[in-house]
Amino acid sequence: MAELNENVGNTLVVRKSCYGLPTGCPHCLSAYFYLKFAQVPFDLAFHLNYPDSDQIPYFEAGNYVAYNNEKDGLIERLKKDFADLDTEVSSVPEWSSTKAALTAWLADALSYELFVGCDGISAYNIYYSDLPRPMGKILYLNQVNSVKQKHGIAIDNAEFKEEEIYSRANSAYEYLSTQLGGQNYLLENRPSSLDATFLAHALIVLQALPETSILRSKLLQHDNILRYVQKHKGDLIDAGTASTFVPHHMNASSSAGVLQVGVPSPRASRKEREQRKEKPLDKGPSVLW
Repeated sequence: MAELNENVGNTLVVRKSCYGLPTGCPHCLSAYFYLKFAQVPFDLAFHLNYPDSDQIPYFEAGNYVAYNNEKDGLIERLKKDFADLDTEVSSVPEWSSTKAALTAWLADALSYELFVGCDGISAYNIYYSDLPRPMGKILYLNQVNSVKQKHGIAIDNAEFKEEEIYSRANSAYEYLSTQLGGQNYLLENRPSSLDATFLAHALIVLQALPETSILRSKLLQHDNILRYVQKHKGDLIDAGTASTFVPHHMNASSSAGVLQVGVPSPRASRKEREQRKEKPLDKGPSVLW
């Protein structure tokens, strides 16, 4: 196991800060929370030149470097080399189902919303806004196609696939809400990598996705999850300053430490979108940049 040298700075390199979060990238924010839970001191640095790189996030400590594209990802390397928060909880019966809900169903739903289900603005601000527009748009459209291919989305099945993704996400939220109950952590009331993953997911859904987001509307139905997110956001991001609930979607450039839980304007089905003359899902999201 690697040793931390207090005389050598530790740095977590992430995609840029946006939507009032230390970073808008789900993997980066998960790593941020994991290090905070593990009480590993670190500075935060932003990698702007290659925002599409699968090496991001990565962690530097002296001559030590761990990248996210290494086997099993950055958090697994941090667990192995610095601090393993999961040793006391990975053997409980609920571990596997909780991990599957987070890393499969909810991860898929968030990726779908960022690149297919919404207008593309959130994904652009998180991943591509520092690149020249032609390059950023090409990378974005490549990721749109990648998400569609992963889920087998085509013109003739787009509505069915969307309903399937959101149904699974809704089931995942219900399961996690039940699992959480009134505790401060998902399992055994102690922090784990699953809490880091869930907090990152929930904060991006609440703060980066538009109010019309279906995923956001489903998450807002669970008061205990909102309490859980608000508590840890206050402890780990706001550093003791008061967090405020505000009823609107935050601009990407905003740096205010607030968690939005306003009532969304539901966008419950493709049929409703078409009735409002929105662009149909099978033609891809409407990129406004």
